[in-house]
Amino acid sequence: MNLLFINIRILDLVDILLVAALLFTLYKMLKGTVAINIFLGLVALFLIWQLVTAIQMKLLSQILGAFISVGLVALIIIFQPEIRQFLLALGTPYFFRRYGKKFHFLKFAFKEKTDINLDPLLVACKHMASTKTGALIVITRQNELAQFVRTGQEINSNLSSSLIENIFFKNSPLHDGAMIITANHIKAAGCILPVSKKQVNRHVGLRHRAAIGISEVSDSIAVVVSEETGNIAYAMHGEITYLVSVQDLQEMLVEELGLEME
Repeated sequence: MNLLFINIRILDLVDILLVAALLFTLYKMLKGTVAINIFLGLVALFLIWQLVTAIQMKLLSQILGAFISVGLVALIIIFQPEIRQFLLALGTPYFFRRYGKKFHFLKFAFKEKTDINLDPLLVACKHMASTKTGALIVITRQNELAQFVRTGQEINSNLSSSLIENIFFKNSPLHDGAMIITANHIKAAGCILPVSKKQVNRHVGLRHRAAIGISEVSDSIAVVVSEETGNIAYAMHGEITYLVSVQDLQEMLVEELGLEME
């Protein structure tokens, strides 16, 4: 009697782990969006195709194989925003910092540091929160968001709390748009940002949706001060955190921007 043995190499195990990590990363990025249903359907279809191929159902295997091959172009079109977000994350230090905690071999010298004085920003956020002055401030990192800077009024001024508060004063012509900060300079104000299509709290306004949107298409950090409640929130990597204190905001920025706590 012939016995069937399956030879499993070390590389096969590595291959399985890498595919599992890739699928999990894609799932985390698509979770909460309409695209997650399409993604799960495609994974199920691929597994069925592999199953019918393994049990040698030739006709069904050919039909599914042709469907998957032709559907690759359609997938690129459907998942264009998600593919962009994944490639952006893969090419930034954030990806290695996050997954290096789970996979130690990814921990190599890949550290980013942004030269910025946080004091004026924190002071302005504290004052605007106390007076319920709405604000949307974007702090750039590797991507300086030149395409969004051009949508607003270029300022190119040194970072100062008084200037930030004056720009977001309710009678200011630039208070409705976003402010973009690069290093220690206010690059522009009144900028138009992309609005996220993610499912969020229905009470969230356009400022918060724009903060999520810019963090989905770039490596920036967006800080929001609510005009209705005065609460502070920040968005990063497509996720938003609400009800943070100025101290929490400072600690997050120090960690994410590679600064030293004073």
